[in-house]
Amino acid sequence: MAGTPFSQQVLKPMNAAKKLGVHLPATPAEFQAHGITRAELTALEENPPQWLSDLRRHGPHPRPVVAGRLGISIGGLARGGVTEPLTTEQIEELREDPPEWLVRERETAAKVRAEEERIAEEREAH
Repeated sequence: MAGTPFSQQVLKPMNAAKKLGVHLPATPAEFQAHGITRAELTALEENPPQWLSDLRRHGPHPRPVVAGRLGISIGGLARGGVTEPLTTEQIEELREDPPEWLVRERETAAKVRAEEERIAEEREAH
C-alpha cells in the first residue's frame, strides 16, 4: 500500500507551529484553520513571511523557546511559575534582572549539561 509522499503529508496547525517555534494562537487565522504540508512548511522556513519573522523576533514565544532563551528546562519554567507564553521583551527583562528561581534553575541546568557531557565523554572513551 503506497503512502502519501513525505512532502505532501499534512501537519495539523499545532504541529506546524511547534516545528516553526511559534505560539499557535498568535499565528494568523488562516494558518490556524488549515493543515500545512511538509513542502509548505519547508517553504515557510526557507522564506518566512512577515508575520512569521515578527513572531520569531517579538513573540509571544511557546514554552520550549522561552526555556531555551533563558537557558533552563521547560520543567524549570513550570517550577518558576511561568505557564504562559512570553514576549521577547519579557524574556529580556528576566535575563537582565533574574529572579531567584531563574538563578537556581540555570544552576540546575548547568549541572545537568555538565553531567551529560561527562557521560558522553565516558561513552566515547569506551
